[in-house]
Amino acid sequence: MWLRQLSVLNFKNYEEAALEFEEGVNAFTGDNGAGKTNMLDAIHYLSLCKSYFNPIDSQQIRQDGDWFMIQGVFEKDSQEDVISCSLKKNQRKQFKRNKKEYQRLADHIGIYPLVMVSPNDAGIISEGSEERRRFMDNVISQTDNRYLDELIAYNKYLQNRNSLLKHRAGGGNPDPALLQVLNEQLVLSGTRIFERRKAFMTEFVPIFDQYYQYISGNAESVSLVYQSQLLQHDFYSLLEQSLPRDRVLERTTTGIHKDDLIFSIRDMPMKKFGSQGQQKSLVISLKLAQYRYLYLHKGYKPLLLLDDIFDKLDDKRVHKLMQMVSDDDFGQLFITDTNAERIKAIFAEISCNVRIFDIENGMVKQVDS
Repeated sequence: MWLRQLSVLNFKNYEEAALEFEEGVNAFTGDNGAGKTNMLDAIHYLSLCKSYFNPIDSQQIRQDGDWFMIQGVFEKDSQEDVISCSLKKNQRKQFKRNKKEYQRLADHIGIYPLVMVSPNDAGIISEGSEERRRFMDNVISQTDNRYLDELIAYNKYLQNRNSLLKHRAGGGNPDPALLQVLNEQLVLSGTRIFERRKAFMTEFVPIFDQYYQYISGNAESVSLVYQSQLLQHDFYSLLEQSLPRDRVLERTTTGIHKDDLIFSIRDMPMKKFGSQGQQKSLVISLKLAQYRYLYLHKGYKPLLLLDDIFDKLDDKRVHKLMQMVSDDDFGQLFITDTNAERIKAIFAEISCNVRIFDIENGMVKQVDS
């Protein structure tokens, strides 16, 4: 699977752009703020129906514009698919495959799997558990549509239970019969999600370990552990035990929406004791493991998008990473960097062709590599 063509209209800082890609490595170069990352985000839209950086679709419209459109031509199994995403202000986003509009965006997720590596990913380590759950859910959802549906259902049941706790009649106890129904719905859905996450982590962790040791040159020991209240306790019992606290706080304090991933280096928290280079190596290893997991489960190679990944990585790790992602185990690669000459030198050293697009003030031109 690969993306052959991309065109954008009124998207972020682009008035209009049309590009033809290499099946292997493609690079966007230019100064900071020129729009390199916006190109990656347009590709992300075509794969996952949304921006990687901003959940508000209307904010992707070019300044002073009223609409945007992104269109791409994918090739997979000798078949060509035209995917388009468009939005007009104050209207519903339209997402089409071969001119046929999706009724549910969830039906598109996973058809063109994609992995994005960005400086924003540092939040997987530094931010709260929601970021780490989002990472797990993103990987699993691209291989299992039923899981995505289950997540949507669980969040609806959770919202209903929280509303009941918050708006109980007269400030007293919530209606017992209704609470029991909501508990049963939450337990059924949450247990399915927990079992899927647990199975995913069992397979994922060894892949992650392999990539981290490769990138770091076996320089340090790291660990990745799945943390969930359901590993030790029955979900229904947890809800019953936490009910007094839930009443006071007016929200559900136990469940799979509290799951987390624990990162350690030499048995100490990576967040506190890992250097910037070690943390970046961990995040990149997570994403490469995501790529491998998707490849194994989809049967074809996802797109790999690397945004400004040279920062805070030493030359040795950069060389190892580029050598790895340009070999036969990986498919089409999109990368951004401020230095076109560095891109040329890196890929010349590993004897790999690269198509380079120079970007300046929202204007794109292909340059000789």
